[in-house]
Amino acid sequence: MASVYKQMEETGLKEGILFIDEINCASETLAPAMLQFLQYKTFGSHKIPDGWIIVAAGNPPEYNKSVREFDIVTLDRVKKIDVEEDYGIWKEYAVRENIHNAIISYLDIKKENFYCVKNTAEGKIFQTARGWEDLSRLMYVYEKLGKTVDFDVVYQYIQNKKVARDFASYIELYNKYKKDYSIPEILDGNFKNIYVDRLRTAGFDERLSVVGLLLGALNDRFREADFIDCRTELLQSYMKELKSQLLSQFAVDKHPEDIIVPFLDFKEAAFEKKIKNGIMKKEDEKTERIVLEMCDKFNIEIKKNGADSCEKAFDIIKELFSKEVSKRQEFIDKTSDNLSNVFEFMETAFGHSQEMIVFVTELNSGYYSIKFIDENGCTKFYQYNRDLLYKERQKNIINDIDDLRDMLW
Repeated sequence: MASVYKQMEETGLKEGILFIDEINCASETLAPAMLQFLQYKTFGSHKIPDGWIIVAAGNPPEYNKSVREFDIVTLDRVKKIDVEEDYGIWKEYAVRENIHNAIISYLDIKKENFYCVKNTAEGKIFQTARGWEDLSRLMYVYEKLGKTVDFDVVYQYIQNKKVARDFASYIELYNKYKKDYSIPEILDGNFKNIYVDRLRTAGFDERLSVVGLLLGALNDRFREADFIDCRTELLQSYMKELKSQLLSQFAVDKHPEDIIVPFLDFKEAAFEKKIKNGIMKKEDEKTERIVLEMCDKFNIEIKKNGADSCEKAFDIIKELFSKEVSKRQEFIDKTSDNLSNVFEFMETAFGHSQEMIVFVTELNSGYYSIKFIDENGCTKFYQYNRDLLYKERQKNIINDIDDLRDMLW
């Protein structure tokens, strides 16, 4: 309760959520107090401020031995939502959180292995969204260290021997396909006919895995493009603020450092305060931290060039910012070329097959991919997306006709 008031004091926020985890693990002696708390937002004589709501969560009994069932009196005073696993929803999150592409590619092929909790004669076996995410983090570390992710490693996180063994085998194939098909070459438009010939006779899993590898590589580019875009936009907003201060009447007789240093100190302090109060998203924190570092480098360049007036300092800042804008455009152009090259490869290898449908559908549903295409365009994507929508409408019309025929007969 005290944390709510502390948060309001430190941030100035008047509304929020008080989240209580594992609420169904509260002891029976606390039941009357919890009932009062959920219904009236009070705990003893302490009241939650207006504008704040309570959200609670708990696991079902098969997940946690400490759980007790809520009685009807308690359930009647809350809005109860049962949450079930959904790979499609989790995948959207996984792409944004940069879950390892091998995991996404594997689960695209074997969605049934995404989530399961069972009691067997040998004990509990399970694989969960949390397990896949934790495994993803370890896989990135192992790649940097040059270590192999084998069954023993996978089973630490995916505690279902059958699934763990299956995924460990898939990783071997995934790494083999990654090397055999030289994904960077395909992105650069230098693919060889041997790739195409092999794919035309390959099994469905191999074909879909290669599509997954291409999507993963493109998503890395799209994610980086989005980061560069956000970084440049934030830097631009900083530069606009600094420009108004450097070129104001107040700054006429001042040295550039008298304006720039306090400005950067203020931005740094505001940034640290947001982190301390926990009101910053992880990606926003990364973006702002880099922008502050860039501003420091700008200031160093101003000193190196011996700028002794605010006008000269701003000219240097303007030139440095222009270089950053050029870098952003170069990366966007390169990524657009990568996307076009992959479409060319997909057309050559698969034509208008099921693999192309999967590829376009994934581009159409990915957060970073659709954002990049919306902002920068892609002729091939629009063409195939239009064809897919047309075929889908045609299929729906045929189904409607069949339904009407059944009704009439």
